[in-house]
Amino acid sequence: MSLGAESSLQSSSSSEDFAAFLDSELELASCDSSPNEGDVTNNEEIDPPQRSKKQKMEGFKTSEDLETERLVKPIEEHIGTSTLGKNVICPPHPGFFKGLCIRCGQIEEDESGVAFGYIHKDLRLGNVEMARLRGADLKSLLHKKKLILILDLDHTLLNSTRLVDVISDEEYLLRQIDGMKDDSDRSLFRLDSMHMLTKLRPFVHNFLKEASSLFEMYIYTMAERSYAIEIAKLLDPGKVYFDSKVITQADCTQRHQKGLDVVLGAESLVVILDDTEVVWQRHKDNLIQMERYHFFASSCRQFGFNAKSLSELMKDERESDGALATVLKILKRTHQMFFDPALGSDVSTRDVRPLLKGIRQEILQGCKIVFSRVFPSNSPAQDQPIWKMAEQLGATCCTEVDPSVTHVISTDTGTQKAHWATQNKKFLVNPHWIEASNFLWQRQKEENFSISNLPSHTIVDCTSKAQESVQ
Repeated sequence: MSLGAESSLQSSSSSEDFAAFLDSELELASCDSSPNEGDVTNNEEIDPPQRSKKQKMEGFKTSEDLETERLVKPIEEHIGTSTLGKNVICPPHPGFFKGLCIRCGQIEEDESGVAFGYIHKDLRLGNVEMARLRGADLKSLLHKKKLILILDLDHTLLNSTRLVDVISDEEYLLRQIDGMKDDSDRSLFRLDSMHMLTKLRPFVHNFLKEASSLFEMYIYTMAERSYAIEIAKLLDPGKVYFDSKVITQADCTQRHQKGLDVVLGAESLVVILDDTEVVWQRHKDNLIQMERYHFFASSCRQFGFNAKSLSELMKDERESDGALATVLKILKRTHQMFFDPALGSDVSTRDVRPLLKGIRQEILQGCKIVFSRVFPSNSPAQDQPIWKMAEQLGATCCTEVDPSVTHVISTDTGTQKAHWATQNKKFLVNPHWIEASNFLWQRQKEENFSISNLPSHTIVDCTSKAQESVQ
């Protein structure tokens, strides 16, 4: 998100000034060295071009101190010299930086607005200013033909485990790490400062590279910031994809929920990739739920899978048709549909949410489904997650069989409806057929989901029979 998008430097007291100023400061943070200084008065010495920011800030002990000196002091000077003491009337305040209004310099009396700690720990913005910035960002992104992609970390792009949770069948991984320290293409990392192992999901680097040409990308995780920053370095060592756009648990405005209120981008442009639906209660229509990546044994145990992990089996997802490669195709299709020139030149009123809904409903279109012994008989069928999922995929669900029924979903071949399906040559499949079609965004072959082959738990959730996604 470009905080300074569409802003002009017209007067030093405007919120547009601050937005542009803050944006330029944030961009400087990602540079390796300072640009050449402009004209200097009072006989100040001009720093030679090769002198780095780090050298300019000698005497500070931590990287946080260096960043504060580089970013906070100039902004304080900008606020303090422009409007303080000039009786500027500012209703409402657009936002606050270090407790001072970014327009008039008045001291903040309460914690109004929304904190944007991932941009800077002392920044809060009001609703009016957030709406203005989102509108500016909308114009900027549409001009560049880009959408917004929000990416979860754990079980979506990678899998991590504590070193103490590494089991004996996984100890070979520790030996592998020692032999691949100089390998730029490695996907397994030991984070000694956090006592953890992290395994990047196959295809993740290609995924990020290709997605970045179509989307402005954010990381959004419920993990602590220190962990998220370390993982971001593994995924994006050059700060090409995310830079400062790493949102963590501390940035959430509602407990145990992720929200787009801390994303300075229009919701109509946002696509979310996350393995957990429940944390996106307010934005389900923006969500593509990912199949969870369970590489380590501890991850399987955490989610109750009574099976060997990928690490124990010394296997992994295939890059060519694994979860990330599959979802990349959906992202590309969504982007193509959004910017389809056949729809006209005005893209400002378009929305990714109905596009995602439409693509999803094509998956099981034409299927009519009856469930048998899949959920409790005393519970309303229409309230069951598997029923709702099937409808979201375009299927028609009903409670009784008739000639128009195409599929019976069951876990038991002995039920009356299962017998009916066999006698009338209808598809008789287990519930994983629906789940696999959902995660893979494509109707799966029914023969791979017979009830006789129903697994108790699979290490790759419901899709192991669908694509044999381990090699």
